[in-house]
Amino acid sequence: MQFPSHHEVTVLGLFRIVTGLLFACHGAATLFDVLGGPQGGSAPGPGQWPGWWAAMIQLAGGALVLAGLFTRTAATLCSGSMAYAYFVHHQPDGLFPLENGGEKAALFCWAFLLIAALGPGRWPMTALLAQRPSTQVALRKEVAGTHDT
Repeated sequence: MQFPSHHEVTVLGLFRIVTGLLFACHGAATLFDVLGGPQGGSAPGPGQWPGWWAAMIQLAGGALVLAGLFTRTAATLCSGSMAYAYFVHHQPDGLFPLENGGEKAALFCWAFLLIAALGPGRWPMTALLAQRPSTQVALRKEVAGTHDT
């Protein structure tokens, strides 16, 4: 039995929303000591490499993917940050994710790569913004190279 193709964009949209929400929750937990607190210890200080920056990418990137704003760019950044986390922090402890504790990093990396490749699916915020008349005019002017003075 084949999945009806008209449902693919809906399922992709739901996948994007859930993945972005879960990723943003990791960032919020690390930065603000909420939702179970920082994963893997104490909260990193502002600007601390790589913990604080990773948490900022998780929070901001996850929120952008969740909302469907700059989805492909945000998903690419999120995927890359998880690839970095896997290869720098997990992979030295063992070859496979089950050995090295890197299952979440590997899954998030591939999930965001899928979103980056396939796009936001249904219900991205960019679609809502494109429907607003003032945004359409601004986009047309930007494409045409004209500006109001």
